[in-house]
Amino acid sequence: MPALTVGLTGGIGSGKSAVLDELIALGAVGIDADAVARDVVEPGTPGFDAVAAAFGSEVVASDGGLDRRRLAAIVFADAGERARLEAITHPLIRAETERRVAAAAPDAIVVNAVPLLAEAGLAARYDVVVAVQASLAVRVARIVSSRGMSDADARARIAVQASDEQRAAIAWWVIVNDGTREELRAEVARLWVALLALRDARRDAH
Repeated sequence: MPALTVGLTGGIGSGKSAVLDELIALGAVGIDADAVARDVVEPGTPGFDAVAAAFGSEVVASDGGLDRRRLAAIVFADAGERARLEAITHPLIRAETERRVAAAAPDAIVVNAVPLLAEAGLAARYDVVVAVQASLAVRVARIVSSRGMSDADARARIAVQASDEQRAAIAWWVIVNDGTREELRAEVARLWVALLALRDARRDAH
């Protein structure tokens, strides 16, 4: 029987990465969609070659890797260019994610952190979905301090993503991350107990 798969999502500044880190510390197999997206276009990969061929030498940096800032400027300004990039990268990301899930032990709990899980309609791919939420003020403060964005830019990034209500509607469990790291750790520990119980119930049913 395959591993229990958990889709972990949350808007920018919600603390999704912190939740993933805590789950990994408890024993989960963690997969970060953003990290996978970087891995599949590393120099020497078919993904890198395809992106360079599609967008030209201007997106190749002096160190031989992708100039991510330049590429981002191109695709965020033009929906057609973004679709062209996604047509290259999304199948590669999906295949690499599936490979990592398949490599996990049968009794593993595999947590895949996917920022745009709700927006992309991916909930059905997972056994359960966990959503991380935080208040707007807390999220803006985190984004400004960690990413160096202005208050207005942070709010603009939040505004184009799914709402907390949209994420909660597809979630089996919602974590509210407005407090300290210790409070978050305690909440994640409760989630972990529930995930272990769900895994064991699934296993016993088969």
